[in-house]
Amino acid sequence: MNMTEVFLAQFDDEVKRTRRTLERVPEGKDDWKPHDKSMPLGRLAGLVAGMPMWFAMIVNQDDLDLNPPGGGKFEQKPLRTPAELVKALDEGAAQGRKALNGATEEHLQKPWRLLVGGNVVSEQPRVVVIRDTFSHLAHHRAQLTVYLRLNDLPVPAIYGPSADDAQFA
Repeated sequence: MNMTEVFLAQFDDEVKRTRRTLERVPEGKDDWKPHDKSMPLGRLAGLVAGMPMWFAMIVNQDDLDLNPPGGGKFEQKPLRTPAELVKALDEGAAQGRKALNGATEEHLQKPWRLLVGGNVVSEQPRVVVIRDTFSHLAHHRAQLTVYLRLNDLPVPAIYGPSADDAQFA
């Protein structure tokens, strides 16, 4: 099994887990947050829904500047309902899966850079960035499940049963 096959298997599993979480996000609570320093629920849910698209960016682009000189062109459209969140997830997942499926082992070893204001803050092989992106997705999805719990909403099974969902993920 090559790295692309390993990544695709994990990608498909993570998308399923993420979908179950996004389906439970409440409407009308976009501004809710558990603490003043926390990200609002709507922004967090939108971030989680969009993360599978990051895999396409990592494969297809050589870098990302989080604060490019002259300003960025990316605007995140607010996603207000579970249906909108799942649709964004599915669209981004299709892009991510296509990119991963077309990536060669050689390409995955090529460097990818993260920049801020034109300055390189991280440069690593794509294979490492992809690995870390799976962890990053799991981290923010876990934050989202805490937000669900704090709003008395059922938490889905992710890697195993939850108190609300007895199925084994």
